[in-house]
Amino acid sequence: MKLIVGLGNPGKEYDRTRHNIGFMAIDKIAEQFMISLDKTKFNGIYGTGIIKGEKVILLKPLTYMNLSGESIRPLMDYFDIDVEDLLVIYDDLDLPCGKVRLRTKGSPGGHNGIKSIIQHLKTQEFNRIRIGIDRPKNGMKVVDYVLGRFTEDEMVHMEEAMKTSVHASEDFLGKTFLEVMNRYN
Repeated sequence: MKLIVGLGNPGKEYDRTRHNIGFMAIDKIAEQFMISLDKTKFNGIYGTGIIKGEKVILLKPLTYMNLSGESIRPLMDYFDIDVEDLLVIYDDLDLPCGKVRLRTKGSPGGHNGIKSIIQHLKTQEFNRIRIGIDRPKNGMKVVDYVLGRFTEDEMVHMEEAMKTSVHASEDFLGKTFLEVMNRYN
């Protein structure tokens, strides 16, 4: 069984904001593979399905970004999911808008959602899809930028990034993550 998590913040005020690209990617995966996100438990909303013969759980933590680990760890424990079967999709300020990078480990790099996951899993080694949102321009505060909505031009790049994330997530189900990284990085 695999767990694919998209990070974001719950609530209409955060819909389609830069910090919610992980939620948007999960919605695309759910749509592509007809998985209903219809269960609420573990401080999250999730759905289960079969993709390529593999049982999959898609999760959107409802804890707010900074406490994402509080949703992921209990779900992993309940379903007995190993950390190597976890994939986390999230926004990254240090990548250009729409750039997708995969990695298997690393520090949180200032991302509080990743910091929470590392704290709760007690490891920095878990699979990740980072979607670039770029850095704010003109002295805008980071918090205002990440909680702001994408421009039309940015959304063109984000749509492509989400397609790549869907394909990489699908490949994760039948290949090693190293193979997936080699294909998409």
